[in-house]
Amino acid sequence: MKSYKAQRRLSLVFRYLLLTLLAVVWLVPIVWIVLASFSYNDTGFVSTFWPEQFTIQNYIGIFTSSQFPFLYWLRNTFVVAVISMVLSTFVTISVAYALSRLRFRFRKPFLQIALVLGMFPGFMSMIALYYILKSFNMLNLGGLILVYVGGAGLGFYIAKGFFDTIPRSMDEAAIIDGATRWQVFIHIGLPMSRPMIVYTALMAFIGPWIDFIFSGIILSSSGNPKTYTIAYGLYNMLHSTKGSSTTYFTQFIAGCVVIAIPITILFVVMQKFYVNGITAGADKG
Repeated sequence: MKSYKAQRRLSLVFRYLLLTLLAVVWLVPIVWIVLASFSYNDTGFVSTFWPEQFTIQNYIGIFTSSQFPFLYWLRNTFVVAVISMVLSTFVTISVAYALSRLRFRFRKPFLQIALVLGMFPGFMSMIALYYILKSFNMLNLGGLILVYVGGAGLGFYIAKGFFDTIPRSMDEAAIIDGATRWQVFIHIGLPMSRPMIVYTALMAFIGPWIDFIFSGIILSSSGNPKTYTIAYGLYNMLHSTKGSSTTYFTQFIAGCVVIAIPITILFVVMQKFYVNGITAGADKG
């Protein structure tokens, strides 16, 4: 008995040591970024972990710079992310609910085709999307929203798995009472799928918020920094002119800290629903 307790205690010690090591590995880069954002540095890259001199000038500079309109980037990204989140969430949940509850012709072939299409990386279609949007004169924020929302329907698999766990008897009882399919979806499906809605909304918000590859392809042709999103704007800050990667490095880090704050707050506030959405959606495919 004592041997078993000793082995169990030793196992717990090793587990906690491993978790502590992993926490340090994950937290050290984050702490370094935060400290570097308060570092006074006029030579470029920050080479020390603890700043020799603290300053808030990096944050003041990022908000007051005339060359890099950070506030415009924040506004543009927020508008794109919120609109994309609302529309994408509605499209994804609607498609998932329909595929989970309705039985129609070519349903299974559609599921298989959607699964295959989802395996292809998104960047393979970026050049084609660029020329399509260019032909419609939509190389702007509206074009970005259209693309983000247009691809939302293929992300239905996790949400469909969640709806599959809801008993069909509830839908049948509501239909017997005279409810339509739409009323069942609004009054039964949506209230019971709150964790999945939160999860889908968070993913739909984060995508446009951190994307700089596709936004760079679409928005770079305008040549107007005020039309950029936050991710592409910060990327452009380090690559716009020769030497800017060192001149504006600390301001770039300050901008990264600023844009990380909303996402961090969202995850902390919505953590319970987010985790429930992942686990419930993985129960059944």
